[in-house]
Amino acid sequence: MAEKSKKPGSRTRKTSARRKPAETKKSRASGAETAEKTRRKPRKQPAARKRRSVIGLLASWTLVAMIWGSVAVGGALVWYGWDLPDIDEAVAEGRRPAVTVLAGDGSRIVSFGDVFGLPVQAHELPAHLKQAVIATEDRRFYDHFGVDPIGIARAMVTNLSSGRVRQGGSTLTQQLAKNLFLSPERTIKRKVQEVMLSVWLEHKFTKDQILTIYLNRVYLGTGVYGVDAAARRYFNKPATRLSLYEGAAIAGMLKAPSRYNPAASETASRERTAVVLDNMVNAGFIDPATAGKAASGQGVASSGDPGGLARHFADWVMDRAPAFAPVGGKDLTVITTIEPELQRVAEQMLAGALKKEGKARGISSGAVVILRPDGAIAAMVGGPSYARSQYNMAVQARRQPGSAFKPVVFLAALESGMSPGDRVEDRPFTLGTWAPRNFDRRFRGPVSLTDALADSLNVPTARLYKRVGHDRVVEVARRLGFVSDFPRDATISLGTADASLLELTTAYAVFANAGGTVLPYGIREIRSRDGETLYRRPVTGWSAAVNGRQVADMHAMLRAVIDRGTGKKARINRPAGGKSGTSQSFRDAWFVGYTADYAAGVWMGAGDSGEMDKVTGGSLPAELWRDLMMVAHKGLPPRNLPLPAAPPASEPVVTAPEEPGLLDRLLERLASG
Repeated sequence: MAEKSKKPGSRTRKTSARRKPAETKKSRASGAETAEKTRRKPRKQPAARKRRSVIGLLASWTLVAMIWGSVAVGGALVWYGWDLPDIDEAVAEGRRPAVTVLAGDGSRIVSFGDVFGLPVQAHELPAHLKQAVIATEDRRFYDHFGVDPIGIARAMVTNLSSGRVRQGGSTLTQQLAKNLFLSPERTIKRKVQEVMLSVWLEHKFTKDQILTIYLNRVYLGTGVYGVDAAARRYFNKPATRLSLYEGAAIAGMLKAPSRYNPAASETASRERTAVVLDNMVNAGFIDPATAGKAASGQGVASSGDPGGLARHFADWVMDRAPAFAPVGGKDLTVITTIEPELQRVAEQMLAGALKKEGKARGISSGAVVILRPDGAIAAMVGGPSYARSQYNMAVQARRQPGSAFKPVVFLAALESGMSPGDRVEDRPFTLGTWAPRNFDRRFRGPVSLTDALADSLNVPTARLYKRVGHDRVVEVARRLGFVSDFPRDATISLGTADASLLELTTAYAVFANAGGTVLPYGIREIRSRDGETLYRRPVTGWSAAVNGRQVADMHAMLRAVIDRGTGKKARINRPAGGKSGTSQSFRDAWFVGYTADYAAGVWMGAGDSGEMDKVTGGSLPAELWRDLMMVAHKGLPPRNLPLPAAPPASEPVVTAPEEPGLLDRLLERLASG
């Protein structure tokens, strides 16, 4: 039994022993699962950390970007702000100095700078003027900080929906910043600076102070700055007395001052003013009935502007004013020699003549100069339209005067000992390679000096030039006021050396001045704003340029030109002398002449490469000269051409050259055939 009992036990142990490996496998499997699970759990933890690290990385990079962005913005602001102007100095600066140019009778010709304007505070101005400006230019002026994002967005929507630029987003403060401190260029830099300055202005000043500065500095056309200057220019009253219509008209000019000011176009000004009145209704400042009443004719604009009278002359004067008085830094009044009625007639007559005949005859331009015998400029027209061209054809253009220069040669001949009745040969001859010919290609034989000049004969003139010599001709020209260069060329006797109309008219004014030296001038006096005289033209004594006997002879010869010669169309109802001139290929036509009261010159011409249709100095220029002189002498009694009372001590000494000898005359005859 004992054995039986052992065996089972022993089997049991064996069984147990046999089962152990299975259990071990099972437990190993279970352990493997547990290990696998254990291994899986650690994998989840790095993924979470990775997500957190990405977010952290993004946050850190964002922070870095923000820091560097701030640095970049700050750097840009420093860069753009580096060359900003001195703001305090610019704000404190007064309005630009004004120069007002007056005619001889005290009437205004033109003004430069801030004209007539006085500084005004916003609270001193009519409410409707300020409302008109705000309703039209910046309706949210009292609500923004210098830059108006709402206004910019609204402007963008309006412009995109209309397909074109109809509204701007700039505030009044931005406009002030731009006008006061910055150049008009359109660049990103300038726009950034504009925003910076606008914010600074809003921080520095109150809204009313900004409005005050703006209204005193804004440009409003025809050279005026500020609402007070505009009110005085366009409505002849200070800004404090402007009506609703007038205030709206001034506000309307802000969009395009040169187009909408009443002096440029009263029609355009009215239309623009009506738009401003509608803006005021939409902004709630006035009701429709008030707007309609104002637009129907209340306060009709009156420019008071002379329409550009003597603008070429005014520019010429302004170029010379600094030589007589300091022009910069203070308001000045320049009193000139211009006779406004004569100036107005000269401008109208020249424009009318060119409009009537210009296109058909190939005349593209013209000019007029009228002098008093002492050289005072009574009228100067530098071209038919200052608006089209500011180039002064009376002064800046240098053209060939043609036969209008011949009196210089004949005066030289008189001073060499000849007289008006002396004869000179009108027959073919040559000077070197040059063989002069008359305009009509005819030869008349011996002719008197008077007839040769009256009929504008080229051959006798060239013979006189040869007789008296080049140097004498040039010396006489200098005494008459010519400043041109004269090449040593015989053709200058027929007017091939360029000259200006003012230069040529000055030479003839010497005869109107009884042979006295003439220096043309346009400024009588320059005064400061407070009335201090800074310059007054000194009274100068008379000094001879030509002696008495030759003056009388030239009077007789130049009168013959008008009485029976090439200048017959210039004949007027009093003694007058003059001479026509026509350059080669009909490019220039002149008539210059004088009386006891005035000397005047008229030029008409084609372009540099063109030619007129047979226009000579004795035709249209002579006719215009006649018409101008008739107006200039209206109410003046006829007077004889002047002679010096007695030979002055400063009379020029004239030495006659030796008469050509027999051999010289024989050689001349042989050379001329």
